[in-house]
Amino acid sequence: MLSHSFFATILLSLFRLSISKPEFVTTPPLPILPLPSYSQLKWQQREIIMFLHFGVNTFTDSERGTGKENPAIFNPTGLNAAQWVDTAVEAGVSLVILTAKHHDGFCLWPSEYTDHSVIGSPWENGHGDVIQKLVEAAKPRGVDVGLYLSPWDRHDRRYGHDKEYNEFYLAQLQELLNNYGSVREIWFDGAKGMDAPNMSYYFSDWFSMVNELQSSINIFSDAGPNIRWVGNEKGFAGKTCWSTINRSSLSIGNASIEDYLSTGDPKGTDWLPAECDVSIQTGWFWHKSESPKKLSKLLEIYYKSVGRNCLLLLNVPPNTTGLISSDDVQRLREFTTAIDTIFATNLAEKWYVKASSQRGGNGGGFGPENVLDSDHLWTYWAPRDDQDEDDYWIEFKGTDDGARFNVVRIQEAIGLGQRIKRHEIYVDGDRIASGTTVGYKKLHRLKMGVVHGSSVRIRITESRGVPLVSSVGLHFDPFWHPKGQ
Repeated sequence: MLSHSFFATILLSLFRLSISKPEFVTTPPLPILPLPSYSQLKWQQREIIMFLHFGVNTFTDSERGTGKENPAIFNPTGLNAAQWVDTAVEAGVSLVILTAKHHDGFCLWPSEYTDHSVIGSPWENGHGDVIQKLVEAAKPRGVDVGLYLSPWDRHDRRYGHDKEYNEFYLAQLQELLNNYGSVREIWFDGAKGMDAPNMSYYFSDWFSMVNELQSSINIFSDAGPNIRWVGNEKGFAGKTCWSTINRSSLSIGNASIEDYLSTGDPKGTDWLPAECDVSIQTGWFWHKSESPKKLSKLLEIYYKSVGRNCLLLLNVPPNTTGLISSDDVQRLREFTTAIDTIFATNLAEKWYVKASSQRGGNGGGFGPENVLDSDHLWTYWAPRDDQDEDDYWIEFKGTDDGARFNVVRIQEAIGLGQRIKRHEIYVDGDRIASGTTVGYKKLHRLKMGVVHGSSVRIRITESRGVPLVSSVGLHFDPFWHPKGQ
């Protein structure tokens, strides 16, 4: 007969086994395809990057060169690429893109395949290299470099001869991507004059060569393959803006697809986020007669680009001396300060937050408190898979005094796909805003101006799968004065 001590030993062993059994962490939800690449995610997080339009047009006071300019006119006697980079760093910009060659065909580096370049310039006695100076200035400051190489070349005699010109273009592409270190973005502009000779660009060859020579680069064009044009040069995206699109429906230089580029496609099979390009002045190249845009206009552009799930590419052109003009530097400084002022404080940071449900229950790792942390990408609120899909919501409760705000920021965990199709915002039970897509960042600058409330609820009314909200913020914009306020 077995003793009581034997049974006690068995029970104790079972108890110890039960309490030592590991508690597995709740797994993340399945992604919704397509997904961004590592390079695309890094690009999106930059939010604002800088364009540097510089070349013979700077010295002829024109926007589109003829290709017949004498290289001797290019003489930026005070060129200081470190000043360009300092301007970028002060603005929080981590990537600058230089027009290595614009439509006029003049090259800012000493290309071996043409003499229409800095070789024929009195600047540094024909031994200068603008790209090299930019690279040398940018690297120690931690700023990345991108390059614009115009497909349309109004100078080179090979243009219009498919095989010869594509060989020439690929040769210059190899020079740029082999000789200047890491290049993070290459810009293929689809612009081409109505009077230009017929020309077939071998884009597939170009893209393949780029990816062979630079592993972490993003390729920009009307049709990607990594970044798409937003469809206009105003710096605005569509109110609805998907990072997904069908590349098979795109072609470079096709004006009929501009609306499609602006909005993207919820059924798109390719992750191809939009870049909004606009100049701080009216023109792309520096003109003595032009002044920078007003701060209010630049803020409007920010809300309609970065605040609509896009990246803003802001052109700040160097002048004939080779410096970014003091007026542009000052306006850019005001712009940066304004953005910092608006978004430095999240008024909801200390508020209590709850949600319609949460994946894995309490302690599962996907609670609504995640939207108030500093990680805006990989920590997020996720509702249960079996929740009523018509009633996803997340709610913030403040003190009785509440808060005054006029901007609501919402961000998705886009690393697992873009999902939200429609959403609404309520303050103390009243709907104050509604919208469609969210993506990396959606900024609602409230049309009615400042609201005062102690309860804010965001409802996701339509989504591709369960919505994943990575960050929410309530902010006060002191520069926003809608009519009547």
